[in-house]
Amino acid sequence: MAINIREINKNGSSKKEFKGVKWIVIGAAALLVAANSFTIVPAGNTGVVLTLGEVSDKGLEAGFHLKIPFIQNVQDMSNKIQVYETPASAVSKDLQTVSSNIAVNYKLVSDNSPKMYEEVGAEYQTILIAPVVQECMKSVTAKYTAEELITERAAVGEEVKASLDSKLNAYGIYIEKFNIVNFDFSAEFNSAIEAKQVAEQNLLKTKTEQQQAIEIANAEAKKKTIAANAQAEATLTEAEAQAKANRLLEESLSEKVIAYEQIQKWNGVMPKVTSGDEGGLLFNVDLEDSSAVQTQVLPPQVNEE
Repeated sequence: MAINIREINKNGSSKKEFKGVKWIVIGAAALLVAANSFTIVPAGNTGVVLTLGEVSDKGLEAGFHLKIPFIQNVQDMSNKIQVYETPASAVSKDLQTVSSNIAVNYKLVSDNSPKMYEEVGAEYQTILIAPVVQECMKSVTAKYTAEELITERAAVGEEVKASLDSKLNAYGIYIEKFNIVNFDFSAEFNSAIEAKQVAEQNLLKTKTEQQQAIEIANAEAKKKTIAANAQAEATLTEAEAQAKANRLLEESLSEKVIAYEQIQKWNGVMPKVTSGDEGGLLFNVDLEDSSAVQTQVLPPQVNEE
């Protein structure tokens, strides 16, 4: 259908509609330009500035920033501590297959964010961290036997962390923490470990019982020694007391006391036989038979000096 230009000019309605659409388009374009003239970098992130695809050396800190619309683009790179969890498989020093679950806490340094984006990209966890973690886990695991991996898990974890730092620090990635969640071995090895633990427990039980028996025997011997020492001390005390009593008794005896005791015990009967002090004569004295007096001459006593 053809439009009559004269009719349009007469009423002016079509002209007004065209102007309205033009302003709407201009307004939308202005809003689009304004929306692409700034960016907001979230907290804990660094904004990597791309100018027509070229990466700027200096990143943007968290906050509000202006940029050239449609020319510059900003890619956010997180500098927060992130967690990477993955299963890992390796072989121990004694050729046991070891399966483990590990967790790596890492952080990308803010100043290295532009370089990381330029050389590796935003998916650096998958491209860079994942293979390095597997490599370090395998190399460290091969230094330990399967049993040592269990008993020295903390030392193994520290060694893996140090190995990761040495390979990733150059990219601005620092390992905050490395955890070995668990180790898993073959069924045969688990059975062997269980049997060894049972044997060690039985040996420990036997040693404990032997030690208890020795302690009981020592206690009994000690009790007997104490009793013997006590008995010896009591005997010695009794002997010392008896000796002291004898000494006191000996010191208290005198000729008068002895004579007095003899008088106290005399029954009134004169002795039938007596002799002088220097004696040669022995008399038989019997008061009841005064006619019978017997005299016996004894040989003189010779004093041997």
